[in-house]
Amino acid sequence: MLITVVSIFPDMFDALNYGVIKRAREAGLINIEIVNLRDFATDKRKSVDDYDYGGGTGMVMKADVFFRFMKWYEKHNGKGYVLLMSPKGKLFTHSKALELAKKERLVFLCGRYEGVDERVKDIVDEELSIGDFVISGGELAAMLIIDAVGRQIPGVVGKMESVKKDSFYNGYLDYPHYTRPATIEGKTVPDVLLSGDHKKVELYRKVESIKETILKRPDLFIKKQLDEEDKRVIIELIKGLVKGQDAG
Repeated sequence: MLITVVSIFPDMFDALNYGVIKRAREAGLINIEIVNLRDFATDKRKSVDDYDYGGGTGMVMKADVFFRFMKWYEKHNGKGYVLLMSPKGKLFTHSKALELAKKERLVFLCGRYEGVDERVKDIVDEELSIGDFVISGGELAAMLIIDAVGRQIPGVVGKMESVKKDSFYNGYLDYPHYTRPATIEGKTVPDVLLSGDHKKVELYRKVESIKETILKRPDLFIKKQLDEEDKRVIIELIKGLVKGQDAG
């Protein structure tokens, strides 16, 4: 996959030279190019912003620099799927990460100031937001999405099975994890995880995953369409709660 990011602060993307994304780049699974939007300005000051027509306190990123970038991009790379980081955009989710991971070329446009000239949206395929809050620019949002999308590309994470166990992959939050020592500060690892019984461990983790989702993100659970396995796990969850009440 070719990922192209357009920003006036290209050095911010040095953060992509670490961890899973770095290994994916070194393996040739992901090619990331960072483009300085100022390279497409035509004046001596390399201006990318101007005053808002109609007045206002902030500056707006100009359309012409983005248009010149797109002409350059399509000449060198062909058509890409263009994403504008914007608080007005559709909320980015795991399902969107899976969808974007199937694209051959992604282009991230990072806005700043009061946003971008409305006409820039004529060259955008989709606006994306990472939440109902405002940050200083699109760079951090773009990096977050690149990391989430990159994990879904086969070969990027060593074992795809570990990706499938991540939170949100199957509509539920991840189950709790434990490691050595088995006891610390009087707190112990659940006995079932030390039992060596793989079937019991798997059932325990599924129950805990659904319980975590119900307690922490009931909105996800409400939207989830339950299959037969889900229903069996919920039965075990309820049995455990009833047993706990009877013991009390």
